[in-house]
Amino acid sequence: MTGGGSASPRTARVRVLLADDHAAIRAGLRLLLEQSGRVEVVGEAADGEVAVRQARALRPDVVLMDVRMPGTDGIAATAAIVGERLAEVVALTTFDLDEYVLGMVRAGAAGFLLKTVGARELVDAVARVAAGEGVLAPEVTRRLLDAVASHVPPAPPVPAPADERLAALTARERDVLDALGDGLSNADIAARLVVSETTVKSHVSHVLAKLGVRTRLQAGVLARDARRDPGPGAGPPPSP
Repeated sequence: MTGGGSASPRTARVRVLLADDHAAIRAGLRLLLEQSGRVEVVGEAADGEVAVRQARALRPDVVLMDVRMPGTDGIAATAAIVGERLAEVVALTTFDLDEYVLGMVRAGAAGFLLKTVGARELVDAVARVAAGEGVLAPEVTRRLLDAVASHVPPAPPVPAPADERLAALTARERDVLDALGDGLSNADIAARLVVSETTVKSHVSHVLAKLGVRTRLQAGVLARDARRDPGPGAGPPPSP
């Protein structure tokens, strides 16, 4: 976990910072989170600049970040927070897929939540991200990755050609990458590959390191790109 706390969903309350320019939305999120008894809201911010300052000062486990805010927007704030390894960032969106949302992927957001998310899903997503999984609602992830692949070809997160990075993966790591491209959680990947979740976590870490990306979403984008254009050095497609 990148934040300053050591919280896990089983041992301590997750420390969350709320960043949204609408006070009513922040109040609603705070209520949903704190009623669970599993989350402590340690601060609020009405714009990205304040969110970065608060993250530096408070070192939350997770920042719930609105994508569009006046002044410093969610993309710039996320890039700063992730770049300084202050916390994991989860984007809050109405899911109108545009350059703002795609920019959050490139900035390193660990996942996305709709602003209409229910209390149980919200708390579960925050706890899972704080625990290092970084996967939210799989259907949201798949819709996002579909939109990226169909409408806006993303810039590679690192300069190396995708085929060279993919060639460094083992066959099982390619299977894991393919599952990330489908937006699967660790539990879903474990079921697909008939392995333990611990093994999946290890494979995911290796995949991210070899691809030179930080988040599962960024790896998923590369997986979708590889399906469209595997390139001469990418090798055979992953097994189902």
